[in-house]
Amino acid sequence: MDISQQTAVVPKDRESAVVVKRQRRSIAEKRRIVEETLVEGASVVRVARAHGVNANQVFYWRKLNQAGRLGITSAARWLPVRVTGESSPPPRIALPEPPSSQLSSSGTIHIELRQAQVRIEGSADPALVRVLLECLRA
Repeated sequence: MDISQQTAVVPKDRESAVVVKRQRRSIAEKRRIVEETLVEGASVVRVARAHGVNANQVFYWRKLNQAGRLGITSAARWLPVRVTGESSPPPRIALPEPPSSQLSSSGTIHIELRQAQVRIEGSADPALVRVLLECLRA
């Protein structure tokens, strides 16, 4: 366990001072503490007390973990990948080409997907829309 400590002298009043020790915890230890709080029925306050950490600090570490900024998150999973010598191009989506008389200079196309929202205003180039939909499909 890699914990470094800092000591600071904080003046309490003119006659006395209080010595405050701060612990610097490694990312691995922060991640372990956060994982303990994610167990069903676990109390963040109790886990924080058990490790000598302020509960607010543990809540902050949880926020960092959820954003993926505390190393590998529990939601990240490795998938098996096999690389072959030859690759085939991805399938293309065939969109009908509208006659040029049907193209309008105004209007809005709004596409809502689970992972993205696309809004095209004005004249939509069919080739651009095709490329966009192919990228979203991949």
